[in-house]
Amino acid sequence: MARLAGKVAIVTGAGRGIGAATAARLAAEGAAVVVNDIDPVPAEETVTQILAEGGQAVACVANTVDSAEADRLVGVALEHFGALDILINNAGTTRDKMFHGMDDEMFDFVLDANLKTAIHCARAAMPAMRDVAKAEIAEHGRPAHNRKIVFTSSVAALMGNPGQVNYVAAKGGLIAVTKTLARELGPFGINVNAVAPGFVETRLTQAKQPGETYGIPDQMREMAKAMIALGRLGLPGDIAAVHAFLASADSDFVSGVTIPVTGGQLGGM
Repeated sequence: MARLAGKVAIVTGAGRGIGAATAARLAAEGAAVVVNDIDPVPAEETVTQILAEGGQAVACVANTVDSAEADRLVGVALEHFGALDILINNAGTTRDKMFHGMDDEMFDFVLDANLKTAIHCARAAMPAMRDVAKAEIAEHGRPAHNRKIVFTSSVAALMGNPGQVNYVAAKGGLIAVTKTLARELGPFGINVNAVAPGFVETRLTQAKQPGETYGIPDQMREMAKAMIALGRLGLPGDIAAVHAFLASADSDFVSGVTIPVTGGQLGGM
């Protein structure tokens, strides 16, 4: 089903995990996709996969903690595909530590990677989304179609999580931004929503090995699985499917909400 035929999308953090799965899903549904990541190798791998499957994609290596880089990212979408209809703010990372031992550098790093990147990209998208819709309203009385902004939050922002006060603060901030931008941008036919994944199999949740930055202990992984009603850990494609719904016309009357995608995780609401 080509629900997104003719649409142009940006997906941030699209070199791996949820972002890569989302970029592939949007392309499979007909969108031309700008694959953003700070690492060129996985970004190009995602593009190669999309092209091999008959989709349209181009990579843009940009660290949107810098607002100028967010502007450049949107510029790539306009240069290559002529428009921007969908923005999936997915980029993020973790640096975990209990609150009493967390310094400002660790706190700020995670807020920058998860919250500031999304703010910068959404703001950079305004000329291509809000301003274009405003011109359409002036000429035709309504936008040509609904445009979509989606933030990737986390179930941790809904329930808290020890050792992740920086991550929870950032992801909770995205939920607040979602509600506010939905009100600001609704008159221009721009839907703003968020997805709150539960425990999903990515490099951030892989079994942690000694000396590695990413991952969590096996015991915590098993505890997480035991709390999921559907009896399995989530997969990136599970989140990508909800991103695709929120990017499509099927969600044209859905705005300002955060959808938990948790498999029925206990305490996840």
